[in-house]
Amino acid sequence: MPGSEGFEPESERVTRQLRDDILDGVRAPGSRLVERELGAELGVSRLPIRDALKTLVGEGLVVQRPRTWAVVREFTPSDIADLGEVRSALEVLAFRLAAERRSKAGLDRLRADLDAELAAARDGDAVAARRAAADFHQTVVSLAANELLSELEQTLRSRMRWLLGQHDDLLGVANEHEELYAAVAQRDAARAEELAVRHAANDRWRRPR
Repeated sequence: MPGSEGFEPESERVTRQLRDDILDGVRAPGSRLVERELGAELGVSRLPIRDALKTLVGEGLVVQRPRTWAVVREFTPSDIADLGEVRSALEVLAFRLAAERRSKAGLDRLRADLDAELAAARDGDAVAARRAAADFHQTVVSLAANELLSELEQTLRSRMRWLLGQHDDLLGVANEHEELYAAVAQRDAARAEELAVRHAANDRWRRPR
């Protein structure tokens, strides 16, 4: 359709805004998400709010309570342990495959993610650093060139990005990513796998901020 380039449906815009608010900590766990209030805040009708909440329930970031409002999900220690186990299994595979299969263009994207993370971490910009760190992990999956792994990552993406944001060690995470990048760049699959295991096992991921 002429003039439609760059058009973003209202429900998608609202979904993105609410998702970012949750992942960035603007909307805290347990916060109420009332359609009428959100509509007034974001300047939209209740329909795109309702669609957005349904999407975020499916992504595991929102809990819909029957006959009342939705709330931002409060991840329990058990939830976090489950996420950590799945994350470790998928990431170890992703980093090993990325080291074996990465392309020059893919490696350039990974370097750009890492540079953005390092710059934000050095500036103390926690939101930007955590976003770039999650982008780094997402790019690694694309470098792995495994369609099923990419499908699994997309299904779990919001919850994993939430988990990856649960730390204040901005430079520590960025430095570990620097080591992982080097292993991928050098096609050292064994080293990438070893570092990925250590990275995922760090105690910083064990409990929410």
